[in-house]
Amino acid sequence: MNSIPDTLSGAIGADRYAVAGNPVAHSRSPRIHALFAAQTGQAVDYGRLLCPLDAFKATLTGFVQQGARGCNITVPFKFEAFEMAARHTPRAVLAQAANTLRFDAQAEGGWLADNTDGVGLVRDITVNAGVPIQGRRVLLLGAGGASAGVLGPLIEQRPSELVLANRTLDKARALVERHQAWAAQHGVTLHARALADVGEAFDVLINGTAASLGGGEVPVGAQALKPHALALDMMYGPAARPFLDWARAQGATARDGLGMLVEQAAESFTLWRGVRPDTAPVLALLRTEVDGTTPEAPR
Repeated sequence: MNSIPDTLSGAIGADRYAVAGNPVAHSRSPRIHALFAAQTGQAVDYGRLLCPLDAFKATLTGFVQQGARGCNITVPFKFEAFEMAARHTPRAVLAQAANTLRFDAQAEGGWLADNTDGVGLVRDITVNAGVPIQGRRVLLLGAGGASAGVLGPLIEQRPSELVLANRTLDKARALVERHQAWAAQHGVTLHARALADVGEAFDVLINGTAASLGGGEVPVGAQALKPHALALDMMYGPAARPFLDWARAQGATARDGLGMLVEQAAESFTLWRGVRPDTAPVLALLRTEVDGTTPEAPR
């Protein structure tokens, strides 16, 4: 696997895909999808698509006109990508944000938007980390696009309680309100709280804020963690290290977002290609490559 290039861009006869965002140069997605393509024998040309902040729609439309088949979406365009699609999966509708687009033809119903962030996070926690969510108390920090994408799938795992905390309480309340019916359907107690008043002793803490990305302090105190809790930052590499060091100092099991990154990418790959790659060897290889590097964000 080490001989697989970072990107398969330019592969003859391959279907074109990319990760679109701003910034995007740091993205590990081309590397991951190159490994998936080699593993499954799929002809995939996956690159990076830098979109000007004021020209996302035009840039993406131009990419489609060049024959692209699909795209992953990263910050800050997940909400805009959702609005551009003609069709949406139920989990994208719940999130009102998309990190995956499949450019189906108009005759097929038009572009399909999906959000694979949540299923990627859940799979990393429950399968890769071996930590159950059902019946546990979960604290999710942040109410932006990252949290919007994972809240629904977390609820689906039936935790006993899920608290969404954000610096701006009104934003957290709006996201919680949109998910209340889903929470009731799954028997989950769902609350919105300010970061200064999250509560205590959670079994699972997930940091979906931009604190790590900006080099800021962990936005909650140690009381938020139950002894031996799982504390996961959606960032990975050096950006996540302060959070991971803090979690370990509190006696928690610390985990970064690399597993989430690989698992959500596998879900996108499956949507596009109809083939599910084996994530375990890819995650193991990425772990050795990422240690000591400086990626800025989970995608």
